[in-house]
Amino acid sequence: MSHPSIGIHMLTKFLASIAALIVSILPAFATELVMVEQDGCAYCARWDAEISEIYPKTPEGKFAPLRRVDLRAPLPEDLTFKGPVIFTPTFVLVEDGIEQGRLEGYAGDEMFWAMLTITLRDHSDFDIEAVQATHTPKP
Repeated sequence: MSHPSIGIHMLTKFLASIAALIVSILPAFATELVMVEQDGCAYCARWDAEISEIYPKTPEGKFAPLRRVDLRAPLPEDLTFKGPVIFTPTFVLVEDGIEQGRLEGYAGDEMFWAMLTITLRDHSDFDIEAVQATHTPKP
C-alpha cells in the first residue's frame, strides 16, 4: 500500500496540469470595451438596437470584446477606471483591467465607430491600417 502523501502529490500535479490546460484553451482578453449602462437609458437602448448585434463580428469587437457593467452596481474588482462614470452609456477601453480611454454617450452609429477607431488607435495596439487593407476592394 502506498503512502497517502504520494497519492495527494500525484493528484495535485494532475489537477495543476488540467488547470494549465484549461487556461491555455480559454481566450484571454487583455483588451476589453466596457460598456457602463443603466436601466432606462434611452441611448443605451439605441446603441443596443444599432450596434450590439454587429459589434462582436467586427475587427474592433474581436480586438476589444464588449463587457457590460451596471452604473449602479459596484465596479468589479478586476477593473480600474481613472475617474467616475457619470453618463450612460460610457464605453471604457481597458487593457488588463486598467482604463486606457473612454467614450461618453452615444450620438449614433457613425459617431460611435469614428470615436472608437480614434480611441483604439490612440490607446491600444489595434492596427486599423491592417484592418482597412483587408477590407479595401482590390482592382
